[in-house]
Amino acid sequence: MSPETWIAFLATASVMLLIPGPTILLVIGQSLGGGRRAALPLVAGVAAGDLVAMSLSLAGLGALLATSAALFTLLKWAGAAYLVYLGVRLWRAPVEPGAAAPLSARAAWRQAFLVTALNPKSIAFFVAFVPQFLDPARPFLPQAAILVASFVSLAAANALLYALLAGRLSGAVRRPAVRRALNRTGGGMLVGAGLATAALRRAG
Repeated sequence: MSPETWIAFLATASVMLLIPGPTILLVIGQSLGGGRRAALPLVAGVAAGDLVAMSLSLAGLGALLATSAALFTLLKWAGAAYLVYLGVRLWRAPVEPGAAAPLSARAAWRQAFLVTALNPKSIAFFVAFVPQFLDPARPFLPQAAILVASFVSLAAANALLYALLAGRLSGAVRRPAVRRALNRTGGGMLVGAGLATAALRRAG
């Protein structure tokens, strides 16, 4: 892989990551509730989820999802149901100071990991997107490792930026009415993302 190809991959991936999806909506929603303390476990969960999704894509799961209706449907409904569950929880979350304990680091990591990894659209996208930057004349594994590491690093940095911005806003938003509005906005967006995931159709 040439340096020019790698830079093109970084630029394209950065643009894609800046567009908020279900993972970033979750990061924002949890960071608003937990502040900066919740940021690092969420970012680690996003990085781990993208690592698994991208690695499985390059290993062939993306192609399998594109051809297997049953597998695609199973993964689609699992991801959709989890997003709706998280959205409802955020919508109903207590807003009074001290009314609810913030998520533990393990729970925050698990939520971010599952939302990121259980996204069939991302897996199918990776299998179509990443090969465009692979040089067939060079060994596959070193190139794949570079692209996976690069994308996961960018995804973690992007999630960290959103989490820190939301955590900063969390400190300024203390009135229950405002926090309730934010929770319901974020919860509604997560439910919407879950319904959109449920409506996904296989490419081709």
